[in-house]
Amino acid sequence: MQSGFDLDSSDVAHEKLKRVTITGVVGKALSMLFRARQLPEYVRNSQIFGQLEICLEKERDQLPLWVPVGLSTGIASWFLMADSHLWIAFIAFCLGLAVFVKLMGQGTRIGSAIFWFLLFLGAGCAIMWIRSVSVAAPVLERPTVATFYGEIEKTEIVSARDIFRLTLDTHEKQGLPPRVRLNVPIDKATDDLKAGAVVQLRARLMPPAMASLPGAYDFSRRAWFMGLGATGQALGDIKVIEPAKPKWGPMALLPDYRQRLSNHVQSQMDGGAGAIGATLATGDRGAISDEDAEAMRRSGLAHLLSISGLHVTAIVGAVYLLVMRVLALFPALALRFRLPLIAASCAAAAALAYTLLTGAQVPTIRACIAALLILTALIIGRSAITLRMVAAGALLVLIIWPESLVGPSFQLSFAAVTAIIALHTHPRIQSLFSRRDEAVLKRFGRAILALFLTGLVVELALMPIALFHFHKAGIYGALANIIAIPLTTFFIMPLEALALLLDIVGLGAPVWWVCEKALNGLLVLAHYVSGSPGSVTMLPTMPLAAFGLLIFGGLWLALWTQRWRAWGLLPVCCGTLIILTDRPPDIYITSDGRHVGIRNQSGELAMLRTSKGGFAYDMLLENAGIDGDAIALENWPNAQCNVDSCTVIVEASDRNWTMVTTRSSYYIPALALSAACSRADIVVSERRLPASCQPRWFKADRTLLQQVGGMTIDLESQQVKTTLSDTGRQAWTRFSDPEKRPNAEKAGKNLIITPQ
Repeated sequence: MQSGFDLDSSDVAHEKLKRVTITGVVGKALSMLFRARQLPEYVRNSQIFGQLEICLEKERDQLPLWVPVGLSTGIASWFLMADSHLWIAFIAFCLGLAVFVKLMGQGTRIGSAIFWFLLFLGAGCAIMWIRSVSVAAPVLERPTVATFYGEIEKTEIVSARDIFRLTLDTHEKQGLPPRVRLNVPIDKATDDLKAGAVVQLRARLMPPAMASLPGAYDFSRRAWFMGLGATGQALGDIKVIEPAKPKWGPMALLPDYRQRLSNHVQSQMDGGAGAIGATLATGDRGAISDEDAEAMRRSGLAHLLSISGLHVTAIVGAVYLLVMRVLALFPALALRFRLPLIAASCAAAAALAYTLLTGAQVPTIRACIAALLILTALIIGRSAITLRMVAAGALLVLIIWPESLVGPSFQLSFAAVTAIIALHTHPRIQSLFSRRDEAVLKRFGRAILALFLTGLVVELALMPIALFHFHKAGIYGALANIIAIPLTTFFIMPLEALALLLDIVGLGAPVWWVCEKALNGLLVLAHYVSGSPGSVTMLPTMPLAAFGLLIFGGLWLALWTQRWRAWGLLPVCCGTLIILTDRPPDIYITSDGRHVGIRNQSGELAMLRTSKGGFAYDMLLENAGIDGDAIALENWPNAQCNVDSCTVIVEASDRNWTMVTTRSSYYIPALALSAACSRADIVVSERRLPASCQPRWFKADRTLLQQVGGMTIDLESQQVKTTLSDTGRQAWTRFSDPEKRPNAEKAGKNLIITPQ
């Protein structure tokens, strides 16, 4: 009875704690005053939230594939923001939002997915920041001519341009950056110029070139992560102060062996065949002529010249099959040992050796990592060709070389592999191309169809990347690769390997002859396809928003497996629409003010200086999306030119714009210059123009160009886009500070200028 009485008393006390009557109002216990730290109930119970939970539950095996996507987005954000305060704010925002989502979304897959994506988003920005600081090195401030000492770190022969390239270590002395790269005429290259030698030379040095136009190639960014502080040209003879000390060991002798192997291959095959053969064997692309390289790019076969997945896969597959078939001939070995393990180990060794032999470039290292992951999966009995393998390889590369994300090599290689695997893992495609008992002709047709469909999907996946970086993309690449890929993988590379083996006993000449004919056939195919009408699509500089939408849509289509993957077509269509409706700029001005391009509504381009074959000339044509030659400005309608300047009438936005550009360094009287400026809407000059030069709308002289870099002008929207607005003030940029010039334009944003 006593125990029952106690129980009743405790129940009453508990009830009093839960319900307290205060002046007639029923209150709540302290524990009930706080809401559960989860998503609001109206969100958790909504139909959309429930559908998302169901979709993510079905796609739970695909969620890890978005880890490198989150890391990549954080890295890209670092490049876009270009300010340490913004980086700190971005990382703090990602971490804070991740904690908030974790607390509010406990027990939900959506909350968990968003939490991890935000963490990797912030981690990507932090990794990129750490990488940039770790490679920081002094950069030359202005062009100079200097005599200095340096230790040779690396040598490279670029026979197509008749130059010998040296990378020198100045040991941070003599007032120069610690690492410089020089071009030396090929006739001045001697046998003493080897890695480790100390030389004295005179050279013209200049800072690494920045992008000359918004969206153009930025070598200064690449040089920053390579540790290059200056580039230039050697002047006169090079004196060897201390010869290179003999080095022993495979790694020390590898560069010299690579160069001797390249020379040997080129000596066995003439012309372009020898140059491409040397590329396939050693990765040395210096001997490939500009005509052959351009034909390979325009035909969609340029990937054959970059030692990456195709070449490493061919080596690994050949070694694996060869070792398996040879060892299987010996029953004692086949019964006692696991032959797949031995074959995979030999293939891995071959992949590593080939990667080192070809220079261990980042694309080759990525392909080698992927090959090792595949071989590991084969050894442990797991599925080898999966998107998780691609994600693991991408994650490893992004952690070690996060700057490779913004380069075309990383984007092209992983986009191609992702597209191939996503295509061939689709159930309908697997059913279409699976092996079956059928006639040989049908089997061959099915293989051709699979190769064509794969090439078509890869071309579609790579086209936006090629258009964004190179402003051009091949149309017939899928058809050309049907012939080129099997020819290179199953014929040319095995023949070249066989010829090198037979050269040991002096019997490789017949095989070299056959290999040369095959390589010449590959070049004939490239030139034929590149010269065909409509073989190349040209596009002016692509808006960054359109590129981001296309990449996001492609990832959404490739990484999910359920029906909601079709939603990826929406950003793809939006990105395509932005590209189609984007209006190309009317005027292009390089960062030095020497090169000016004017584009009319029919797509023709007139240039102030038309020195064909120059870097600025080709760069202006590419950024304007012109497949052909430019017209000299003096031959342009409504243009009047003399020795000192050109005056041209540009028709745009339902009005005529008068533009004046200077073209010489001769003295121009101040009164004449001021009068010409007052009659013009736009004035462009490589000089520093006086304050008396006041055009009606816009003046771009050396003062402004040094602050904002090159620029493009859209006369319809009256907007000026600069290189500074495109790249920001990153560590590798060298724009002058406008705050030091009291009358200078403020730089850092798009210049929106209203006509007077």
